[in-house]
Amino acid sequence: MAKMTLNCKEKRTGYCLIAPLVIGYAVFYLVPFLLIINFSVTKGSMGFVGIENYMAVLQNGSFQLAVGNTIYFLGVSLPLILIISFAIALLLKSKQIPFLKSVMMLPYVMPVVGTTVIIDLLFSETGLLNSVLDFLQLPVQAWLESAYAFWIMLLLFLWKNTGYAVILLLAGLNTIPESQYDAASVDGAGKLDQLRYITIPQMWYSIFFALFFSLINAFKCFREVFLIGGTHPHESIYTLQHFLNNCFDSLNYANLSVASIVLLIPLNAVFILLYRWVMEKEGDKR
Repeated sequence: MAKMTLNCKEKRTGYCLIAPLVIGYAVFYLVPFLLIINFSVTKGSMGFVGIENYMAVLQNGSFQLAVGNTIYFLGVSLPLILIISFAIALLLKSKQIPFLKSVMMLPYVMPVVGTTVIIDLLFSETGLLNSVLDFLQLPVQAWLESAYAFWIMLLLFLWKNTGYAVILLLAGLNTIPESQYDAASVDGAGKLDQLRYITIPQMWYSIFFALFFSLINAFKCFREVFLIGGTHPHESIYTLQHFLNNCFDSLNYANLSVASIVLLIPLNAVFILLYRWVMEKEGDKR
């Protein structure tokens, strides 16, 4: 009887400990998600409209532009940040320069407004770059209001987030025993062979997390772009976040909810595929 009472007390204690987490999850995640689903299949006084909202959003020109730009940006930025950060991580591991690790993280922790001011100082019509072009008697450009805006957004993303990816990859590199490289060198393996057969096979988890957080940070890049270009920037940098923000500003909850769900499904699919891919690589390594 005493044992049963003790078990009941332990269970009550456990329930009390997890209750704040469960309540917080329900209030801030589960309930809003259910509301989003409800808004996505209803329309004002018309009530339930089924997939009508989905069809309207998928046929919306602004939404199609936003999806295309977002996919293009992710397709260019994610491979670039992985390649650049991996190369820097290899360099830092071989050179052992602690100061550079701190420098790499400075852009990541810099306030959004500070980053925006730097971009404005460099690329505005009266910015430093146009001042140099004018001094050299070359034609100036409206950098933030032309197709160049996409490449500026890409450079901004790489500059701000490469350091974080470097730290993640460097942590993975430091877990690989040096004895493996020494043994490979004795067997005559060159640097490329060591990279291919020793380094990369043991880096899949680190690569996955670097890619995962880079994907999240790619969507956060909207903050800087919004401060630079406003609600309607040049079409080359009009992304899904702009579309969602404009729907929110106009109180179009139906389009906002549909776009959120349409964004959520492929993102989850990408995460699942990436995770399975990494697990398969880890399985092959074992």
